Amino acid sequence: MDTRTWDVVALGEAMVEFNQTTPGQPQYLQGFGGDTSNAAIAAARAGARTAYLTRIGADNFGRSLLQLWAQEGVNTSGVTTAGASHTGIYFVTHGSQGHEFHYLRADSAASRMTPHWLSGVPSELIRSAHYLHLSGISLAISAGACDTGFEAMETAREAGTRVSFDSNLRLKLWPLARAKACIAQAVSLCDVFLPSLEDMQVLTGLSQPGDIVRWGHDHGAATVVLKLGGEGALVSDGQDRQHIAARRVTVRDATGAGDCFCGNLLARLAKGDDVFRAAHYANAAAALSVQGFGAVSPMPRSNSVFAVL
Repeated sequence: MDTRTWDVVALGEAMVEFNQTTPGQPQYLQGFGGDTSNAAIAAARAGARTAYLTRIGADNFGRSLLQLWAQEGVNTSGVTTAGASHTGIYFVTHGSQGHEFHYLRADSAASRMTPHWLSGVPSELIRSAHYLHLSGISLAISAGACDTGFEAMETAREAGTRVSFDSNLRLKLWPLARAKACIAQAVSLCDVFLPSLEDMQVLTGLSQPGDIVRWGHDHGAATVVLKLGGEGALVSDGQDRQHIAARRVTVRDATGAGDCFCGNLLARLAKGDDVFRAAHYANAAAALSVQGFGAVSPMPRSNSVFAVL
């Protein structure tokens, strides 16, 4: 009997997105982003029961995020509105080297998270979930947020809630040495490690996917799903490994594709799929998501994903 209220509870910073629709032209499509918020919405669209933990500003952007989560069925009882802080914003531009991100997030409401803030409703949500999901960005936005992330992981482990961690390395947010130390510590506390190949090549100095997967297991993760971008994913449960080939699609915008993958994978794990079957589903969902602009808008719902499996 399932006694847990939530399938996926995610912690981090949600942001308002302005995505350049035509390279070189000053036209931007307003949407939403923030890696763990994206993952929570992706999981909800896959049919999971989800909740989000964060702080937002008492501004129009924060209110629009609350409306988004309400529309998507993501519980917001763990979201705090902070009157003295602002909601983070980022811009996406597109060029010959792909997409680039530019952030206005210094001193944002989410960056002022503390372990004390986590007590109460956020901790209760973590304890009643199958999975807690967070990322390197959740830890990198401030020292207080980093402490909060580790407190959340410890709370989850005490409650028997599985921890999912996406490396999401952003060196604009913290020095490499600190990132290496904090991400290694996070991997030691997680059950499901969801890194990207590019992140891990920088963090570990390793180049081969198989070696990176082994690094994840050696540092404590029982399950490692290495996202390979255009080459699919390498999945390992510690006993078996399986390479899942990428689906060949026309990529319009890869923003949020990794987050879409993570959210869909966790949704399927919570529904009882093994990690290999869940990864096949997540791979198909991510392929659908890159065919539109923005992090959230093009993420598919479950009927669309099953239609292409």
